[in-house]
Amino acid sequence: MRKIDIHTHVLPPAWPDLRDRYGYGGFVQLDQYGPGCGRLLKDGVVIREVQANCWDPALRLKDCDRDGVDVQVLSTVPVMFSYWARPEHGLDLARFLNDHIGGLVEAHPGRFVGLGTVPLQAPDLAIQELHRCVRDIGLAGVQIGTHVNDWNLDAPELYPFFEAAEALGAPLFVHPWDMLGKERMSKYWLPWLLGMPTETALAICSLVFSGVFERLPRLRIAFAHGGGAFPALIGRIEQGFRVRPDLCAVDCRVNPRASLTHLYVDALVHEPRMLRYLLDIMGPERIALGSDYPFPLGEPHPGRLIESAGLDAPTMARLLHGTALEWLGLPNTAFA
Repeated sequence: MRKIDIHTHVLPPAWPDLRDRYGYGGFVQLDQYGPGCGRLLKDGVVIREVQANCWDPALRLKDCDRDGVDVQVLSTVPVMFSYWARPEHGLDLARFLNDHIGGLVEAHPGRFVGLGTVPLQAPDLAIQELHRCVRDIGLAGVQIGTHVNDWNLDAPELYPFFEAAEALGAPLFVHPWDMLGKERMSKYWLPWLLGMPTETALAICSLVFSGVFERLPRLRIAFAHGGGAFPALIGRIEQGFRVRPDLCAVDCRVNPRASLTHLYVDALVHEPRMLRYLLDIMGPERIALGSDYPFPLGEPHPGRLIESAGLDAPTMARLLHGTALEWLGLPNTAFA
Protein backbone atom coordinates (compact mmCIF):
# COMPACT_ATOMS: atom_id res chain seq x y z
CA MET A 1 0.00 0.00 0.00
CA ARG A 2 1.45 3.37 -1.03
CA LYS A 3 2.72 5.75 1.63
CA ILE A 4 2.90 9.50 1.05
CA ASP A 5 4.37 11.43 3.96
CA ILE A 6 3.14 15.04 3.86
CA HIS A 7 5.29 16.30 6.77
CA THR A 8 9.05 16.07 6.24
CA HIS A 9 11.74 18.74 6.49
CA VAL A 10 14.87 19.31 4.44
CA LEU A 11 17.74 21.77 4.32
CA PRO A 12 20.38 22.55 1.70
CA PRO A 13 23.79 21.06 2.53
CA ALA A 14 25.16 24.61 2.79
CA TRP A 15 24.09 28.19 2.27
CA PRO A 16 25.74 31.61 2.31
CA ASP A 17 26.66 33.44 5.50
CA LEU A 18 23.38 35.33 5.78
CA ARG A 19 24.72 37.84 8.28
CA ASP A 20 27.36 38.80 5.77
CA ARG A 21 24.90 38.67 2.86
CA TYR A 22 22.25 40.91 4.46
CA GLY A 23 24.25 42.94 6.97
CA TYR A 24 22.56 41.90 10.22
CA GLY A 25 22.15 38.82 12.40
CA GLY A 26 19.38 36.52 13.55
CA PHE A 27 19.61 34.08 10.65
CA VAL A 28 20.24 30.35 10.96
CA GLN A 29 23.43 28.73 9.71
CA LEU A 30 24.36 25.06 9.30
CA ASP A 31 27.66 23.88 10.74
CA GLN A 32 28.68 20.40 9.57
CA TYR A 33 31.17 19.75 12.32
CA GLY A 34 31.76 16.04 11.66
CA PRO A 35 30.90 13.18 9.30
CA GLY A 36 27.11 13.06 9.11
CA CYS A 37 26.76 15.52 11.99
CA GLY A 38 25.60 19.11 11.93
CA ARG A 39 24.13 21.79 14.11
CA LEU A 40 21.97 24.78 13.40
CA LEU A 41 23.38 28.00 14.80
CA LYS A 42 21.78 31.38 15.33
CA ASP A 43 24.31 34.13 15.94
CA GLY A 44 26.80 31.49 17.06
CA VAL A 45 24.43 29.78 19.52
CA VAL A 46 23.47 26.14 18.88
CA ILE A 47 19.70 25.78 18.53
CA ARG A 48 19.44 22.22 17.18
CA GLU A 49 21.56 19.21 16.35
CA VAL A 50 20.87 17.64 12.97
CA GLN A 51 22.17 14.67 11.03
CA ALA A 52 23.02 14.14 7.40
CA ASN A 53 19.56 12.81 6.55
CA CYS A 54 18.42 16.42 6.94
CA TRP A 55 20.37 17.45 3.82
CA ASP A 56 21.52 14.25 2.05
CA PRO A 57 18.85 12.92 -0.36
CA ALA A 58 20.55 9.52 -0.69
CA LEU A 59 20.30 8.89 3.06
CA ARG A 60 16.74 10.20 3.06
CA LEU A 61 15.70 7.81 0.30
CA LYS A 62 17.45 4.94 2.07
CA ASP A 63 15.33 5.66 5.16
CA CYS A 64 12.21 5.88 2.99
CA ASP A 65 12.93 2.48 1.48
CA ARG A 66 13.49 1.02 4.94
CA ASP A 67 10.10 2.29 6.13
CA GLY A 68 8.17 1.69 2.92
CA VAL A 69 7.59 5.39 2.25
CA ASP A 70 7.05 5.91 -1.46
CA VAL A 71 6.89 9.72 -1.51
CA GLN A 72 7.99 12.48 0.85
CA VAL A 73 6.52 15.96 0.69
CA LEU A 74 9.51 18.20 1.41
CA SER A 75 9.39 21.53 3.24
CA THR A 76 12.01 23.66 4.90
CA VAL A 77 12.72 23.60 8.64
CA PRO A 78 10.46 26.29 10.17
CA VAL A 79 13.38 28.12 11.81
CA MET A 80 14.21 29.20 8.26
CA PHE A 81 10.95 31.19 7.80
CA SER A 82 12.70 34.40 8.89
CA TYR A 83 9.49 36.44 8.88
CA TRP A 84 11.24 39.03 11.04
CA ALA A 85 13.76 39.82 8.27
CA ARG A 86 13.50 42.74 5.86
CA PRO A 87 11.08 41.73 3.10
CA GLU A 88 13.63 41.80 0.29
CA HIS A 89 15.94 39.56 2.29
CA GLY A 90 13.10 37.21 3.21
CA LEU A 91 12.31 36.88 -0.47
CA ASP A 92 15.93 36.25 -1.39
CA LEU A 93 16.26 33.52 1.24
CA ALA A 94 12.94 31.95 0.25
CA ARG A 95 14.04 31.79 -3.38
CA PHE A 96 17.29 30.09 -2.39
CA LEU A 97 15.48 27.48 -0.26
CA ASN A 98 12.79 26.92 -2.87
CA ASP A 99 15.25 26.44 -5.70
CA HIS A 100 16.99 23.78 -3.60
CA ILE A 101 13.74 21.88 -3.01
CA GLY A 102 12.80 22.29 -6.65
CA GLY A 103 16.10 20.70 -7.61
CA LEU A 104 15.45 17.71 -5.36
CA VAL A 105 12.00 17.22 -6.89
CA GLU A 106 13.43 17.49 -10.39
CA ALA A 107 16.13 14.94 -9.59
CA HIS A 108 13.72 12.48 -7.92
CA PRO A 109 10.27 13.16 -9.43
CA GLY A 110 8.77 9.87 -8.32
CA ARG A 111 9.93 10.17 -4.71
CA PHE A 112 9.66 13.84 -3.70
CA VAL A 113 6.98 16.52 -3.87
CA GLY A 114 8.00 20.03 -2.84
CA LEU A 115 6.48 22.79 -0.74
CA GLY A 116 8.12 26.19 -0.84
CA THR A 117 8.40 28.97 1.71
CA VAL A 118 7.38 32.59 1.20
CA PRO A 119 8.12 35.95 2.89
CA LEU A 120 4.72 36.40 4.53
CA GLN A 121 5.91 39.58 6.25
CA ALA A 122 5.34 41.12 2.81
CA PRO A 123 2.17 39.47 1.42
CA ASP A 124 2.64 40.94 -2.05
CA LEU A 125 6.10 39.36 -2.30
CA ALA A 126 4.71 36.14 -0.80
CA ILE A 127 2.09 35.95 -3.55
CA GLN A 128 4.79 36.58 -6.14
CA GLU A 129 6.95 33.75 -4.77
CA LEU A 130 3.94 31.43 -4.42
CA HIS A 131 3.30 31.80 -8.14
CA ARG A 132 6.97 31.22 -8.95
CA CYS A 133 7.02 28.07 -6.80
CA VAL A 134 4.02 26.52 -8.51
CA ARG A 135 4.34 27.79 -12.06
CA ASP A 136 8.10 28.00 -12.59
CA ILE A 137 9.94 25.48 -10.41
CA GLY A 138 7.43 22.67 -10.04
CA LEU A 139 6.52 22.85 -6.38
CA ALA A 140 3.03 21.79 -5.31
CA GLY A 141 2.39 24.59 -2.82
CA VAL A 142 3.99 26.20 0.21
CA GLN A 143 4.50 25.78 3.93
CA ILE A 144 3.70 28.73 6.19
CA GLY A 145 3.98 29.47 9.90
CA THR A 146 1.23 29.69 12.50
CA HIS A 147 1.67 33.45 12.74
CA VAL A 148 3.69 36.20 11.09
CA ASN A 149 5.36 38.33 13.74
CA ASP A 150 2.46 40.25 15.37
CA TRP A 151 -0.09 38.97 12.86
CA ASN A 152 -2.19 35.93 13.61
CA LEU A 153 -3.48 34.20 10.49
CA ASP A 154 -6.70 36.23 10.63
CA ALA A 155 -4.79 39.45 9.88
CA PRO A 156 -6.49 41.28 6.98
CA GLU A 157 -3.05 41.78 5.43
CA LEU A 158 -2.75 38.01 4.91
CA TYR A 159 -6.15 37.41 3.30
CA PRO A 160 -4.95 38.20 -0.25
CA PHE A 161 -2.31 35.50 0.13
CA PHE A 162 -4.92 32.87 1.08
CA GLU A 163 -7.08 34.12 -1.78
CA ALA A 164 -4.16 33.69 -4.19
CA ALA A 165 -3.46 30.15 -2.93
CA GLU A 166 -7.08 29.15 -3.50
CA ALA A 167 -7.13 30.68 -6.98
CA LEU A 168 -3.89 28.89 -7.87
CA GLY A 169 -5.07 25.58 -6.40
CA ALA A 170 -1.93 25.46 -4.26
CA PRO A 171 -2.07 23.47 -1.01
CA LEU A 172 -0.80 25.12 2.16
CA PHE A 173 0.87 23.35 5.08
CA VAL A 174 0.81 25.24 8.39
CA HIS A 175 3.60 24.50 10.84
CA PRO A 176 4.17 26.09 14.27
CA TRP A 177 7.21 28.26 14.94
CA ASP A 178 8.22 30.89 17.53
CA MET A 179 5.86 29.42 20.09
CA LEU A 180 3.34 31.34 22.15
CA GLY A 181 4.36 31.86 25.79
CA LYS A 182 7.90 30.59 25.33
CA GLU A 183 9.17 33.06 27.94
CA ARG A 184 7.32 30.95 30.57
CA MET A 185 8.51 27.62 29.18
CA SER A 186 12.26 27.66 29.60
CA LYS A 187 12.45 24.14 31.07
CA TYR A 188 11.44 20.61 30.15
CA TRP A 189 11.36 21.24 26.36
CA LEU A 190 7.91 22.75 26.92
CA PRO A 191 7.91 25.02 23.86
CA TRP A 192 7.91 21.87 21.73
CA LEU A 193 5.65 19.80 23.97
CA LEU A 194 3.01 22.43 24.81
CA GLY A 195 3.81 25.53 22.78
CA MET A 196 3.56 23.91 19.37
CA PRO A 197 0.09 22.35 19.90
CA THR A 198 -1.17 25.64 21.32
CA GLU A 199 0.31 27.63 18.42
CA THR A 200 -1.46 25.38 15.95
CA ALA A 201 -4.79 25.68 17.77
CA LEU A 202 -4.42 29.46 17.71
CA ALA A 203 -3.74 29.40 13.98
CA ILE A 204 -6.81 27.26 13.25
CA CYS A 205 -9.06 29.35 15.50
CA SER A 206 -7.81 32.52 13.81
CA LEU A 207 -8.81 31.16 10.41
CA VAL A 208 -12.10 29.70 11.64
CA PHE A 209 -13.37 32.74 13.52
CA SER A 210 -12.26 35.16 10.81
CA GLY A 211 -14.40 33.33 8.27
CA VAL A 212 -11.57 32.37 5.92
CA PHE A 213 -12.99 28.87 5.40
CA GLU A 214 -16.39 30.37 4.60
CA ARG A 215 -15.03 32.85 2.09
CA LEU A 216 -12.48 30.48 0.51
CA PRO A 217 -14.18 27.07 0.44
CA ARG A 218 -11.71 25.64 -2.12
CA LEU A 219 -8.62 26.51 -0.06
CA ARG A 220 -6.73 23.30 0.75
CA ILE A 221 -4.90 23.83 4.00
CA ALA A 222 -3.32 21.20 6.26
CA PHE A 223 -2.02 21.58 9.79
CA ALA A 224 0.91 19.79 11.39
CA HIS A 225 0.84 17.53 14.46
CA GLY A 226 -2.76 16.44 14.13
CA GLY A 227 -4.01 20.01 14.28
CA GLY A 228 -2.32 20.56 17.62
CA ALA A 229 -4.72 21.18 20.51
CA PHE A 230 -7.62 22.26 18.29
CA PRO A 231 -9.36 18.88 17.87
CA ALA A 232 -9.26 18.24 21.62
CA LEU A 233 -10.74 21.71 22.29
CA ILE A 234 -13.47 21.69 19.64
CA GLY A 235 -16.24 21.11 22.19
CA ARG A 236 -15.15 24.09 24.28
CA ILE A 237 -14.67 26.25 21.19
CA GLU A 238 -18.13 25.31 19.90
CA GLN A 239 -19.71 26.09 23.27
CA GLY A 240 -18.11 29.52 23.31
CA PHE A 241 -19.47 30.18 19.83
CA ARG A 242 -22.97 29.25 21.03
CA VAL A 243 -23.10 31.09 24.34
CA ARG A 244 -21.05 34.20 23.48
CA PRO A 245 -21.71 34.96 19.83
CA ASP A 246 -21.17 38.61 20.68
CA LEU A 247 -17.49 37.73 21.23
CA CYS A 248 -16.91 34.67 19.05
CA ALA A 249 -19.20 35.11 16.04
CA VAL A 250 -18.25 38.66 15.12
CA ASP A 251 -16.57 37.68 11.83
CA CYS A 252 -18.12 34.30 10.98
CA ARG A 253 -21.57 32.76 10.98
CA VAL A 254 -20.72 29.06 10.84
CA ASN A 255 -20.29 26.79 13.86
CA PRO A 256 -16.55 26.12 14.32
CA ARG A 257 -17.20 22.38 14.24
CA ALA A 258 -17.96 22.74 10.55
CA SER A 259 -14.31 23.64 9.98
CA LEU A 260 -13.40 20.02 10.67
CA THR A 261 -14.74 19.17 7.22
CA HIS A 262 -12.70 21.92 5.53
CA LEU A 263 -9.20 21.54 6.93
CA TYR A 264 -6.70 18.70 6.79
CA VAL A 265 -4.35 17.44 9.50
CA ASP A 266 -1.48 15.01 9.57
CA ALA A 267 -1.71 11.88 11.70
CA LEU A 268 1.27 12.73 13.90
CA VAL A 269 -0.46 12.39 17.28
CA HIS A 270 1.69 9.60 18.83
CA GLU A 271 -1.33 8.08 20.61
CA PRO A 272 -3.61 5.42 19.05
CA ARG A 273 -6.65 6.66 20.97
CA MET A 274 -6.09 10.20 19.69
CA LEU A 275 -5.92 8.91 16.13
CA ARG A 276 -9.23 7.12 16.63
CA TYR A 277 -10.69 10.34 18.05
CA LEU A 278 -9.55 12.27 14.99
CA LEU A 279 -11.15 9.64 12.77
CA ASP A 280 -14.39 9.96 14.75
CA ILE A 281 -14.65 13.75 14.53
CA MET A 282 -13.02 14.40 11.14
CA GLY A 283 -13.16 11.19 9.14
CA PRO A 284 -10.30 9.63 7.16
CA GLU A 285 -10.85 12.10 4.31
CA ARG A 286 -9.21 14.86 6.37
CA ILE A 287 -6.22 12.95 7.82
CA ALA A 288 -2.92 12.15 6.09
CA LEU A 289 0.28 10.41 7.06
CA GLY A 290 2.86 12.89 8.37
CA SER A 291 6.02 11.93 10.25
CA ASP A 292 8.03 15.14 10.89
CA TYR A 293 11.05 13.32 9.42
CA PRO A 294 13.91 13.54 10.34
CA PHE A 295 13.35 15.03 13.80
CA PRO A 296 13.04 13.26 17.18
CA LEU A 297 9.47 14.36 17.97
CA GLY A 298 8.36 12.71 14.76
CA GLU A 299 7.23 9.17 14.11
CA PRO A 300 10.36 6.98 13.96
CA HIS A 301 8.77 4.58 11.47
CA PRO A 302 6.33 6.62 9.34
CA GLY A 303 2.89 5.09 9.10
CA ARG A 304 3.26 2.57 11.91
CA LEU A 305 0.61 4.29 14.06
CA ILE A 306 -1.86 4.09 11.18
CA GLU A 307 -0.93 0.52 10.30
CA SER A 308 -1.32 -0.66 13.90
CA ALA A 309 -4.70 1.02 14.50
CA GLY A 310 -6.82 -1.92 13.33
CA LEU A 311 -8.33 0.00 10.41
CA ASP A 312 -10.04 -1.55 7.42
CA ALA A 313 -8.14 -1.47 4.14
CA PRO A 314 -10.01 1.49 2.53
CA THR A 315 -9.54 3.66 5.63
CA MET A 316 -5.88 2.74 5.91
CA ALA A 317 -5.33 3.51 2.23
CA ARG A 318 -7.01 6.87 2.65
CA LEU A 319 -4.71 7.82 5.55
CA LEU A 320 -1.53 6.45 4.00
CA HIS A 321 -1.93 8.12 0.61
CA GLY A 322 -5.47 9.02 -0.47
CA THR A 323 -5.92 12.14 1.63
CA ALA A 324 -2.41 13.33 0.76
CA LEU A 325 -3.15 13.08 -2.95
CA GLU A 326 -6.42 14.97 -2.59
CA TRP A 327 -4.76 17.73 -0.55
CA LEU A 328 -1.93 17.99 -3.08
CA GLY A 329 -4.44 18.12 -5.93
CA LEU A 330 -3.10 14.98 -7.59
CA PRO A 331 -5.07 12.04 -9.05
CA ASN A 332 -5.37 8.87 -7.03
CA THR A 333 -3.24 7.11 -9.62
CA ALA A 334 -0.24 9.36 -8.93
CA PHE A 335 2.90 7.49 -7.83
CA ALA A 336 1.07 4.16 -8.31
